[in-house]
Amino acid sequence: MVLLTLICYFFFLQSYGASPTAQTLDLKPQHYNPKLPPRTLSSSKKFEGSSDLVNLRYHMGPVLSSPINIYLIWYGKWAPSQQLLIKDFLLSISTSNHRAAPSPSVSDWWSTVSLYTDQTGANVSRSILLAGEYSDRLYSHGTHLTRLSVQEVIASSVRSAPFPVDHKNGIYLILTSVDVTVQDFCRAVCGFHYFTFPSMVGYTLPYAWVGNSGKQCPELCAYPFAVPGYMRGGGPGELSPPNGDVGVDGMISVIAHELAELSSNPLVNAWYAGEDPTAPAEIGDLCEGLYGSGGGGGYIGQVMKDGGGRTFNLNGRRGSKYLVQWIWSPVLKACAGPNALD
Repeated sequence: MVLLTLICYFFFLQSYGASPTAQTLDLKPQHYNPKLPPRTLSSSKKFEGSSDLVNLRYHMGPVLSSPINIYLIWYGKWAPSQQLLIKDFLLSISTSNHRAAPSPSVSDWWSTVSLYTDQTGANVSRSILLAGEYSDRLYSHGTHLTRLSVQEVIASSVRSAPFPVDHKNGIYLILTSVDVTVQDFCRAVCGFHYFTFPSMVGYTLPYAWVGNSGKQCPELCAYPFAVPGYMRGGGPGELSPPNGDVGVDGMISVIAHELAELSSNPLVNAWYAGEDPTAPAEIGDLCEGLYGSGGGGGYIGQVMKDGGGRTFNLNGRRGSKYLVQWIWSPVLKACAGPNALD
């Protein structure tokens, strides 16, 4: 099972030092980093986390090279404003017009994901379409889901016919509301991706699940917008989320993480490091906790603040802003993001 583990979070949460120096803000974004470490993980400021020890390999499986259709399942009760934030992020992936979304943009960020290819040389697609939505406001499978019942939620959406069975171009994204608990959520995972079992759904379909941690464990799954109690007063403190919603802003980085891995490793037999396909280190895992230049060793890296003090590193459509982790580049063999300083 492919997991977004919390192990790295505990590591870098415990690594912070003194409080950051106050900065004067104006209307232009300011670069901001809560206490840069004395030495970064690489000599370049642009590509952090480079290492010859990372053995990311291709295992001959498919990547999502055709235009990607996202089928979005809202499980539980969601505010329209929350849904709009997430949909704007998803639609920003294909918004390559820099007038609509100036650099550094979500589309620029996805360009690193699109560097991954299959055995035919076909790249992960840069075309992302929100193909359908399904709202399960009645909690048809209860307010606690297991890994198997997550697949049952997908099966219900397919059987009730709002969604087609799109086994060629489709991925199914299940988002659970703040009042839904999920097996291993907040204990071992913030999100995960896998593929459905034919015995459960009738087909093998790539899917991802991400939960809203806003009331359950924001200090783990919405970091750095919330921090553990033991860090308050001694570390840099929580950062202001770009859209004012700790849970949803935290979800968006996890969604990005899972979509990047789902696209480059949809059947868990394509791009990953390690020898165990049931516990691989994928392209998001390798850069967990890195958001900008100078990151690593417990530091998120240099990001930006707007005039209201909100923290971000990517621009999206319609003036939206997000804080999203970097992704491992197969070309640079390092973590990379479009907000790099050089």
